[in-house]
Amino acid sequence: MNAKIRLQLSAMMFLQFFVWGAWYVTAPNYLGTIGFTAGDIGWTYAVGPIAAIIAPFIVGMIADRFFAAQHVMAAMHLLGGVLMFVAAGMMKGGSSPNAINFMIFLSQLTYYPTLAMSNTLAMKNIADTEKDFPLIRVLGTIGWIVAGLALSWLGWETGINMFYLTAASGILLGLYSLTLPHTPPVKDANISLGQVLGLDALALLAKPSYLIFMLSSFLICIPLSFYYQITSRVVEMTGLPIGQTMSYGQMSEIFFMLVMPLFFRKLGVKWMLAVGMLAWVIRYGLFSFGAPDEVRWMIIVGILLHGICYDFFFVTGQIYTDQVAPKHIRAQAQGLLVLFTLGLGMYFGAMAAGYVLTQHTTAKSTEAAQQMVAKTSELENLKTRISSTSDPTEKAVMESQAQLLEAQKNELRRSELKAIEWKPLWAKPAIFAGAILLIFLLLFKDRSAPKEA
Repeated sequence: MNAKIRLQLSAMMFLQFFVWGAWYVTAPNYLGTIGFTAGDIGWTYAVGPIAAIIAPFIVGMIADRFFAAQHVMAAMHLLGGVLMFVAAGMMKGGSSPNAINFMIFLSQLTYYPTLAMSNTLAMKNIADTEKDFPLIRVLGTIGWIVAGLALSWLGWETGINMFYLTAASGILLGLYSLTLPHTPPVKDANISLGQVLGLDALALLAKPSYLIFMLSSFLICIPLSFYYQITSRVVEMTGLPIGQTMSYGQMSEIFFMLVMPLFFRKLGVKWMLAVGMLAWVIRYGLFSFGAPDEVRWMIIVGILLHGICYDFFFVTGQIYTDQVAPKHIRAQAQGLLVLFTLGLGMYFGAMAAGYVLTQHTTAKSTEAAQQMVAKTSELENLKTRISSTSDPTEKAVMESQAQLLEAQKNELRRSELKAIEWKPLWAKPAIFAGAILLIFLLLFKDRSAPKEA
């Protein structure tokens, strides 16, 4: 494989997931301080999946048929970066959660199509997807890690700057996309309406093994939403650095991504996917027992399992889809996978996570949250006064008051989190993931996979 192309595609993957990782797992830690309820945050995480439902049509209509993939990538990321800047401005200006979530939806409408596009662009420019794609995709994992570490190092993991970082990195990726290998659209003189809409990929569901795979992918994304939407609150409660600790999961991804070709050949599709789902069950079991008593090693081990959870299931699924789909509809097939997982699955998952979190949020937790939001507002007003005063004595007094308010706010936040019923909350996605695993093992049969021992 050409070294220059490998470097270009690797840098693309790095930035693609840096943009996502800069806000996705830490957003609740800031949004909760400006008055977002569990239901509001549920919608924050649901608007992205709604965008993902629309994404396959964008991929099918534009990327596959009319324009070069790198040009579509550039346009999407440039627009998405601008929209995220606007969303951050609305947060700072005190707009309602509904208005902010709508702007986040518009930004995600530009981002989610690029997940399938980046996979397709990479696979169209490499010869051996099974061997080369994991080595390129691992740079995406590193990008997510760097984003999380940057948030912790800069002290932005509970503040608005995470959204400004997301916006700036999105614009950077948009500009960089213009330098990617030229990936022209598929030329076909006889284009049907189904091809234009990306509907040809639906024919893959006629294959029983692929149908079971798709249904399992859809269902496993429901408990996946609990991880992205809620885990960072547990990390914050235990006093661990949020961005840094959450990035441990992506660090484990690197190891498993690199050994994936070996495991893929030894285990085959079925057992790769099954091991990935089993890891979800174990992870949520650890959270269920570890969160109530703030057992740090259980929380950290649960996060470290992300390498198996994600790589063995989702990256395997991307490779499996590329193998199953005919060449002329591979981009559509990757888009269909996005629809079922990051679209339908994550939408229902976000709604379920928001509902379950609300169900297990006690009156004591709600009261502490309300007091914390009031303290946050008072603190922001005081900071504005500090920046506008020129009197050293007055400034020193107000800075002392600000430190006291900050300590009070942090204590109220901790009280809010400790009062949540963590054990039954995490038990629900654990049981659900276990049920999906059993159904998958019974029904999935793939003759293309190596013979199982």
